[in-house]
Amino acid sequence: MTTTGETPVRLTQFAHGGGCACKIPPGELEEVLGSLTAAPPVPSRAPLLVGAATGDDAAVVRLPAAADGGTQGMAMVCTADFFTPVVDDPYDWGRIAAANALSDVYAMGGRPVLAVNLLAWPREVLPFALAREVLRGGLDIAAEAGCHVGGGHSVDDPEPKYGMAVTGLADPARLLRNDTGRPGVPLSLTKPLGLGVLNNRHKATGERFEQAVATMVALNRAASEAALAAGATCATDVTGFGLLGHLYELARASDVTAVLDTAAVPYLDGARQAVRDGYVSGGTRGNLEWVTPVTDFGTADEDTRLLLADAQTSGGLLVAGEIPGAPVIGELRPRGTHALVLG
Repeated sequence: MTTTGETPVRLTQFAHGGGCACKIPPGELEEVLGSLTAAPPVPSRAPLLVGAATGDDAAVVRLPAAADGGTQGMAMVCTADFFTPVVDDPYDWGRIAAANALSDVYAMGGRPVLAVNLLAWPREVLPFALAREVLRGGLDIAAEAGCHVGGGHSVDDPEPKYGMAVTGLADPARLLRNDTGRPGVPLSLTKPLGLGVLNNRHKATGERFEQAVATMVALNRAASEAALAAGATCATDVTGFGLLGHLYELARASDVTAVLDTAAVPYLDGARQAVRDGYVSGGTRGNLEWVTPVTDFGTADEDTRLLLADAQTSGGLLVAGEIPGAPVIGELRPRGTHALVLG
């Protein structure tokens, strides 16, 4: 909790939701985007390698080859992510939001190069001293990532929101995508689940969960580098649509069935108790509703289903392949009756 003078300020109370749980539900989003098409620029010197078709983590274009006719050009990775406060501490919120935005570049196998801030602030309600702390948190995480922050954009808004638009670089021959999964490949997860329910408990009670904050501010850089080193070509990060939602996107884009070993999935301490105590967001329930028609839940109970659909903020990478230190939580198989099978 932050204090301004003698008055305690809980940032999470100034927003209707928190973090990536505030995303527009995936089913509604697909309905909106499904009818939209974009004509390529004329003339186009930067072919689009990854766009919106598969719901991947970022857009990627191939840059032109060097003027001297040397090696093939690099790929540019572009993304943007912002959300309402997920914790009450402004500095931590800034760090979490920045790590979450940078994660989309790592999820594509890239390295972030330049970010700009996206800030919405209720300037008549919350002092700018708190906004400064949010921005300071973002700067510190960007510095840790070796990424420049070159300004940004701000608006007056009834709800505080913060995030970044990030540009990165990647080798176009070594991208991580969500449509390149193949049968017989194991699935690894690099961060435990439960961030959503713990953040929801924090919003409701003010309890602080250090294990959740530490997980959210951790960059996915090492996981991305490990995936590339292992020869992986398929990955995504686990954020607002939960593990099941992002795994469904991967399975659908790759035309495979994903089989999940529920006993192997790691969770943060306190996550299961938070579900039992009812700290489940509407976003999580929407995620579960979205994947239910395409999922064979086996014997998984309701609490497990909710945790697997838990709307994560700055979660880990879900990698088609084995990487050091990350548990294997399932495998990809030839497409069957269901896109997702829980075992």
